[in-house]
Parts: sequence; structure tokens; C-alpha cells
Amino acid sequence: MTSTSFPAPASRYVRVLSVAGSDSGGGAGIQADLKTFAALGCYGMTAITALTAQNTQGVSGIHAVPPAFLKAQLQAVIEDIGVDAVKLGMLHAPEVVEVVAWAIDHYRLPRVVLDPVMVATSGDRLIAQETVQVMVRELFPRAAVITPNLDEAALLVGHAISSAADMEAAAAELLALGAPAVLLKGGHLPGDEVVDLLARPGAAPQCWTARRVASRNLHGTGCTLSSAIACGLARGDALAQAVEAAHAFVQSAMRAGAQVMVGHGHGPLNHGFAPLPAQVIRPGA
Repeated sequence: MTSTSFPAPASRYVRVLSVAGSDSGGGAGIQADLKTFAALGCYGMTAITALTAQNTQGVSGIHAVPPAFLKAQLQAVIEDIGVDAVKLGMLHAPEVVEVVAWAIDHYRLPRVVLDPVMVATSGDRLIAQETVQVMVRELFPRAAVITPNLDEAALLVGHAISSAADMEAAAAELLALGAPAVLLKGGHLPGDEVVDLLARPGAAPQCWTARRVASRNLHGTGCTLSSAIACGLARGDALAQAVEAAHAFVQSAMRAGAQVMVGHGHGPLNHGFAPLPAQVIRPGA
């Protein structure tokens, strides 16, 4: 039996790992993450935390992946391929959070973007209540940034966030819970403009404002934004630069998909409106 030798590769892709749930309808979760990674020229990998029976109208079932198998996925991917940034999505149970925290520490995973997925676009609850405190304790300090929407932030701080004026105070509360940076997404507030606010300790908040896109196709918006931020960080962008680029990508994807019919409920964004070529890193870069 003969063996074939291959020359040592001269470069590699920018690698982004999504640890999240699978959306069988393709609009959010792992599927939205992979579409985002590909559209932004990154090599996407996954460690699936749960399977959902889901479409544009809602979630009809959730099947949890055993924590030991989640750990096996993480080990397989990280030890072979490596990781430049991580996006964390649906982590539904305390033992799942603990496996992820272990992986971050054990492999010294860089540039972790935590999207604390708790409620689906349809209003379906996706996380057990007892998981919230474990997530705050174990993952907030290990993340580079957390990206809650206002409903998720309200669950985390224990009160409603009912106006744009409330957002800065709520972001400060989230920083006090241990997050090094918070991108608070204001899309759930009424009005023609949407404001996203980035807060970091000791720095003035930064805001990104956009006209609201009139569309029912907003399923997976938060997954897409956090994944796009992870792509920017994986490429070496500073956090504010990564957020700005991700914000622009999501706005364009929403506009591109606004008039497209997918299913009978909340459809997806158009992730493929202008895909970038694969981003390649040379040795020593």
C-alpha cells in the first residue's frame, strides 16, 4: 500500500466555530450562523447543543444533545482544525453551559461572542430558567462581548426595558454582572429607527442607528449579528469595528430578503446578497 504525501499548506482559512442549536427551518441557529460565516468569507464549524423541530411559524419540539456528545464535538473540531473566534448561541441547560466553559478554558478559545438566546422570534422560550444564572456566572466573564436583545436583557436584569433611554442603564447593569462588553440590541422598541448600543467599562457608549426595515422576514437576525461580529473579530478587527461591519451586514441582509416569501410566518434574512471570497491567512500573519 502506497501513501501519498502532500506539500505543507501555505495558508489557512479564517476559522469561526458556532456552538448553538439547530433550526430545522434554516432561518436561525446553526444554519444562520453557517450562512453568515460563508457570506463573510470565513470557514464555519459547529458544535450542536440541541435539535429543534422548527419552521417560520414557531418551535414545536426541542431535542437536547447529551453534554458528553457536545464535548466530543468540541474536542473533534478544536483539536484538528483550530478556532479564531467563537459564537455561542442556544445553551439550554446548566450542564451544557459548563461544558462550553470547560472548552473555553481548556483550549484557551479566543474572541468569544455570547448571544444569550432565550426566546425565539415567535415567542417560544428556548432556555430553562435555572440555566440563566449559570450562564451569567460561567460565560459572561469568559466572553469578549454579549449581544442580548431587549427581551433577553430584561430577563437578565429582572425588569422591563421600555425605552431607548433605559438602554444605557440596562447595559451598565449587564456589565455589572461580569460581561466585559455589551451590545444591547434595540430592535424590539417601537419607532421608525432602531438603535444598538455598545457599552464597555470606562468608555462612553457607542450607538448605531438604522431605519427600521418593514419586513416579516426577521427570523435569525440576532444569530446573524453575533455571527458576523465573530467573523470580524476572527479577522482581527477591534470590537467596535466588528460591530459596525456586522450591523451593516445585517441591515443589508434584511433589506435584501424583505420581499422574499419563505414559509407562512417569520422568514429569514437574505444572507447571500453579496458573498465575500474566502478569507485566507498566511503563515505568521
